[in-house]
Amino acid sequence: MAAFRVIFMKTTKTEILQAALTVFSAKGYEGALMRDISDSLGITKPALYKHYESKEALWQAMIAMVESYYREHMAAVSLSIPESWEAFRAQVWRQIDFTMHDTTVRKMRRLLTLEQFRNEKMALLASKHFLTDNEARFRTLLAGMMSSGLMKTGDAAFLAYEFTAPITLLIHLCDREPDKEETALQRMQAHIRCFEELYRREA
Repeated sequence: MAAFRVIFMKTTKTEILQAALTVFSAKGYEGALMRDISDSLGITKPALYKHYESKEALWQAMIAMVESYYREHMAAVSLSIPESWEAFRAQVWRQIDFTMHDTTVRKMRRLLTLEQFRNEKMALLASKHFLTDNEARFRTLLAGMMSSGLMKTGDAAFLAYEFTAPITLLIHLCDREPDKEETALQRMQAHIRCFEELYRREA
């Protein structure tokens, strides 16, 4: 009689956390069940509990994983003081592309949108990702462009909000209505062009 050897694939914590993000971003914290996550991985619920003792523990680990992922990958498209408006536009489009199309970031944005009114920590993270981090990054960038003579002098903090707010709203529009992405991108292009026309310092 032939001998059969069954090889069990070990589920990694990274796979578990990615599965948790998928389920939580679709159902929210309260709606998601540990069984939903274990089923999506093809493992038993007891096997999942061997890695994480509770849904809350899994939730916290998932949030930490996504925050680490975001910091690491955002660094790859980080902003630096550009030498020209063409370089400025190129940097902006790299960040927009990453924000709109990275799967992990899209799922986390959906999760933050769902949970920001139910969970104080998620509300703080939503404000951080949707507002304050953007303002801080572009405030530094625009202030540098003013100092280099590329841009008219003004309130860098206010202009950072003026620049980023329409782009953020259009990204959220694409999350809700993916079929409007082409229109949203055209509006972003028009907004960036208009911002440059208003604030470019002529030589």
